[in-house]
Amino acid sequence: MKELFGLLKEGNKSALTAAIVNTIVSIIKGVTYFFTGNIAMFAETLHSLGDAANQFFVFIGSALSKKRPTKRFPHGFGRMVNLVLLGAVIVVGIMAFETIREGFAHIIHPTSSTGFLINLIVLLLCTMLEFSVLIKAMREIAHDVGLESKGFALFKDSIRNLGKAKAATKLVFLEDSVATGGGLLAMIAVIISHYTPYHQAEGIASMLIGVMMFIVVGKVFLDNAAGVIGESDKSMHLTVGQLVMSDPDVRDIQVLTVLKEGDVFHVDVEIELDPMLTLAEVDDIKDRLEENIGQLRGVADVLISFDEDDAIRNWEYGDGR
Repeated sequence: MKELFGLLKEGNKSALTAAIVNTIVSIIKGVTYFFTGNIAMFAETLHSLGDAANQFFVFIGSALSKKRPTKRFPHGFGRMVNLVLLGAVIVVGIMAFETIREGFAHIIHPTSSTGFLINLIVLLLCTMLEFSVLIKAMREIAHDVGLESKGFALFKDSIRNLGKAKAATKLVFLEDSVATGGGLLAMIAVIISHYTPYHQAEGIASMLIGVMMFIVVGKVFLDNAAGVIGESDKSMHLTVGQLVMSDPDVRDIQVLTVLKEGDVFHVDVEIELDPMLTLAEVDDIKDRLEENIGQLRGVADVLISFDEDDAIRNWEYGDGR
């Protein structure tokens, strides 16, 4: 039990914050829908409920992925977060289907809802809460890549570096981007439905929110399916390769593998050296490279092997084999 609590402390904080906020938001929206019958509010209720469940499981998965290797699982639990995310997208997929189905039914049989002002205020407040979570995720993305962005630069830098973010943080960013956009869309639909006879607007908004949820499902599924299989990280691959080749004693890189597992990287590199070097000199090179590569953000372990220089160039233009 003590070990479990210790792991939970290392879980993704953005996911935990998002789970708590979306739980509160889903309850508020659900109660509002119960009294007003607004279909756009129903869509937002399911959306927030799905996000809350999703992000809670992501938090648990990110914490368990920090568990140390055991005799039974000697390679550790780094891919646990990817497995949990694959399961979590099923929840969002079900919610997305129900959202689209109810929206379509409302378009076919449109009905007017009550409590215009209440719906609008609740949607506005909840959207602001979800936007605050989105900002937190953006800050975490910037922090992961070593940036101290503020203001509009935070939006630009977080979107530009989304691919480098941790899997859990990326999920929170995607889901709360859709949640914020969905909230704005729902508010527009409520206003149109109230001031015009076009009550189908709420059904259309519900379907669009469902479609956006499906887009997130597809993106998260593809990213984490690759993570479960074991995906090479191109950006870190280039960074490690350039770092190794900058060492004055390295003649060439014969093989370089940078495998991303959860939030960490495993580096395996075979380098070519001058065959005239002594064993002591080779050992010094190994220690130096291990220390330099190990200082890169996210690198968990480094395996270095050597071969004599064959005078054939393998590392060209940042592409190692």
